[in-house]
Amino acid sequence: MTVTLLMLFALGLLIGAPVAVSLGLSAGLVILIHDLPVTVLAQRAVNTLDSSPLLAVPLFILAASLLGATGVTTHLFDLLRMLVGRIRGGMAHVNVLVSLIFSGMSGAALADIGALGGIQIRQMEHQGYSRRFASGVTIAAATIGPIFPPSIPLIIFATAAEVSTIRALLAGVVPALVVALALMIQIAVMARRHDLPRDDIRPTLPAIRRKAWISLPALLAPVLLVGGMISGFFGPTEAAGVTVAYAVLIGLLIYRSLTLEGFIGCTRDTVLATANVLFVVAAAALFAWVLTMDRVPARAGAWLLEVSENPLVLLLILNLLLLVVGMFLEAIVAILIIAPIVTPALLQAGVPPEQLGVVFVLNLMLGLLTPPVGMSLYMVSIITKMPLQSVIRGVAPFYLSLFAALALVTLVPGLSTWLPNLVMK
Repeated sequence: MTVTLLMLFALGLLIGAPVAVSLGLSAGLVILIHDLPVTVLAQRAVNTLDSSPLLAVPLFILAASLLGATGVTTHLFDLLRMLVGRIRGGMAHVNVLVSLIFSGMSGAALADIGALGGIQIRQMEHQGYSRRFASGVTIAAATIGPIFPPSIPLIIFATAAEVSTIRALLAGVVPALVVALALMIQIAVMARRHDLPRDDIRPTLPAIRRKAWISLPALLAPVLLVGGMISGFFGPTEAAGVTVAYAVLIGLLIYRSLTLEGFIGCTRDTVLATANVLFVVAAAALFAWVLTMDRVPARAGAWLLEVSENPLVLLLILNLLLLVVGMFLEAIVAILIIAPIVTPALLQAGVPPEQLGVVFVLNLMLGLLTPPVGMSLYMVSIITKMPLQSVIRGVAPFYLSLFAALALVTLVPGLSTWLPNLVMK
């Protein structure tokens, strides 16, 4: 059954069918071929989507779209330029810090690149950076978004692995800071070695105060989100709803830049993005059900535990698997297929579920930076009109800091478990 399923799935990809169609169609055909109950097609898809944590996905997408429409990204960018732009390589540091702050609004790497990439790359070019270097920094910094709350991939992981969503989201806070710090350390070294330029901005203290005051509502968005979850006032779904309301509030009353036309455009974009994500979720649920019926998770778990019961060894095996899978499959698809298979064995071996979620997502975000299916590479190539080979050469040096951060997250469980354990005793 599993061999037939994988062959049909591969055939769908080879003929150019969308991933979600390949997943659902291959599962449906296997169900028909092996005379399994056809009612599963509707039941499994509907039951999977009938999930409170998944309700946070469209709300977070809408919140990010609304915050982008208010122009907060421009204010954040200007403020950080004033604060750190004058150090050598300052604009590259600004790039990382803006991605870190904006990740508290978007939760997706491609959303960060789409909202910020063009602005950041143009500004860095204007300051004397090569387009290749600017593209590399932008792509590498975008990996922070899917780790820091609100992380859509971590929500999907928690749903697929049947673990606590709020603990999974809180687990991403410290690792996201580790990734940002690793990138900034590498940028500082490269700035000295390659004599990277300083920003030409010369802000005065009153100008910094004025820009900080203007940017304050935008800076409070991730504080509201993470602080609300840490305090226990609301869970992920409620946090998403509050963030949407906050984005509308500041867009109408503070920045006064959110128009009715802009709001309708944001909701339209949200519907399209949500449909894409949840179509994949529903189709992958059918695919995973067929694998479960063929006892693939049980056999895979038994094999993993036969190889080793050492959590670190199992995590290293998982890292290698996910790095390869991430080169070919989109992150959400990979999570939905692989997480139900390997999670029980790794949890049985003693791997904390919070650490497992972060390892999953960080590995698959690195897949966005690696060909042949590195969507971040293609998006920046389109934005900058650069050949794909040049974009890859630009991001290649930053694999060093990103893999170093991945190694730390893998070797030190406390980076992922400390905050959830502190908050949810």
